[in-house]
Amino acid sequence: MNKLILPLLVLFSTAVYAQNLNTTFRAKITYPDQTLANVWGYVADGHEYALLGGELGLIIVDITNPDSPQQIVQIPGPNNLWKEIKTFKHFAYIVSEGGQGIQVVDLGNLPSAMLNYHYYKGDGAILNQLDRIHALHIDTTKGVLYAYGGDAWSGGRARIFDLNPDPYNPKFAGIWNTSFPGNHNYIHDGYVDNDTLYSAHLYGGFFSIVDMTDKSSPVLLSTQPTPNLFTHNTWLSTDRKVLFTTDEKNNTFLTAYDISDPSDIRQLDKIQSNPGSGSVVHNTHILGNYAVTSWYKDGFTIVDVTRPANMVQVGNHDTYAGSGGNTDGCWGVYPYFPSGTIVATNIAALGTNDGELWILTPQYVRACYLEGMVTNAVNGNPINGATVKILSTSTQENTGATGLYKTGQAQAGEFTVQVSKAGFQSVEAPVHLESGIVTELNVELFPDTDLFISGQVVQAPQMLPVSIASVYLFGVEHVYSTTADKSGFFSIPGVKPGIYDVVASAENVGEVIRRRQKIVSDSTMVIEIYKGYRRGNGKIKQGDCLAVRENPFHEQTGVLYQLPGSEPCSILVTNTLGQVIEKIGLHDQSGEQSLGASWAPGVYFVCLEQDGKPIQSVKLLKTN
Repeated sequence: MNKLILPLLVLFSTAVYAQNLNTTFRAKITYPDQTLANVWGYVADGHEYALLGGELGLIIVDITNPDSPQQIVQIPGPNNLWKEIKTFKHFAYIVSEGGQGIQVVDLGNLPSAMLNYHYYKGDGAILNQLDRIHALHIDTTKGVLYAYGGDAWSGGRARIFDLNPDPYNPKFAGIWNTSFPGNHNYIHDGYVDNDTLYSAHLYGGFFSIVDMTDKSSPVLLSTQPTPNLFTHNTWLSTDRKVLFTTDEKNNTFLTAYDISDPSDIRQLDKIQSNPGSGSVVHNTHILGNYAVTSWYKDGFTIVDVTRPANMVQVGNHDTYAGSGGNTDGCWGVYPYFPSGTIVATNIAALGTNDGELWILTPQYVRACYLEGMVTNAVNGNPINGATVKILSTSTQENTGATGLYKTGQAQAGEFTVQVSKAGFQSVEAPVHLESGIVTELNVELFPDTDLFISGQVVQAPQMLPVSIASVYLFGVEHVYSTTADKSGFFSIPGVKPGIYDVVASAENVGEVIRRRQKIVSDSTMVIEIYKGYRRGNGKIKQGDCLAVRENPFHEQTGVLYQLPGSEPCSILVTNTLGQVIEKIGLHDQSGEQSLGASWAPGVYFVCLEQDGKPIQSVKLLKTN
């Protein structure tokens, strides 16, 4: 039983790096010429302690006041970079690639620096056989410790130890004696709860789900490969339906899987901290609906995983001055303190051998979601590989084979979304994004080709040619216009496929508007203009549907109507460009509608429509 207090070798710094989101820097401790590995936490008697895997042994820091952390003690351990720590009750368990089995530290005397500790190297069938161990996890529900990697005799398989009889003296309970090919038996890390193990097979590139109820005879339920085939770390969602994994390679992902049915595991989503940078993900932890994950040179991230099929990064803190791939920078992050304080460890500051403890306060915000489908406007088929980008932000996503996309961001507000794909016309659409809300945006993309549109303007019902009629095609992105000849014929070359309002008008004849016409190929159309009606004696003549009280008018006028049948109709008011000014639904078979009070002086067209089909129109003039 040893007790040791080492000199306090710490430096305090107020240095902060840029481009951080929803995190506040509180303090930093630097350890000269000593690297740091992973970090864990412990809480007792109102105090919060960071447990650091120092190169020279376990370091305990009181972070109750995050602006003024105080180191309590460093307990010597194997002189080695790799250290992993977990806790059960008032005991800490430390393992290392430096060997000596499992170091057990009794934290019960904190904040005193006089802490008891010893090394457990195996008992019973594995007496004194424990040496190197890469990582560990504790099933706190069942009180069982799982050790991974390390010792050659185990092939890196999971070794199991019961902590219930005496947490200070673990008891060997079994080994998951797997028979995967080659080095696929090696387990780098894993998560365990309530006798279910989710093991990360680093060299096999997959995770396993294992029923550990019988420690002498575990039952393999399923396996699942991960995106970069270098499975490093696993963590379970609060509802136990989703498993999150990391792959420790350049340009890797935090990935979510639906494991509610172990026989049918489905990948839901994957996300990168800094796409395109080559950064390496390391360890993830789930806190409620958030994944807090160390990303080496990118520091750590906070991802909203409320919708695990659409994970959105809503916070981050860059703890390392460098960027890119490789395993330098932030090793571990711990988010479970009751105060909300987050602690993170840098292996060493850039260009030094000086480990760093970062202490921060996070703000957990909900993501703003944008989801939908992109389809081909010509045939309705989904478009794979279309880019959906929220302009003026870094938010961007590509559609999958089904045309679906799911993305989001932390920032709420009004934005413009651009949807593009080679060979198609780009579309821009306004969206309003709100925290915690899914905004749906479905987009049709039209081919980027040129069409030839032609036709004739005629007066209905006689179908007489309308001479010198104006013809317009009003689209969202494009507007085209021409004038028909004396026989009413017109042509418009170079028209982009799209949805257009087709408008035709002629003096002393009237105007017609065909709403939302989808034009996707060379077309010939006949545009019918119904006769316009002027004010007579204020009564609707036999066979007519519209009459006007006063035309021209100064303030407002009345339009009398008589519906041609029992089907619902509406009055549509447009200006000379075909833009809609008002649309009024009509419920009575006949009546009068007051119009024009809010209009600016000018020419207007009043059209009686039935199921989108124009019946009759009236040309009105409002004067000054």
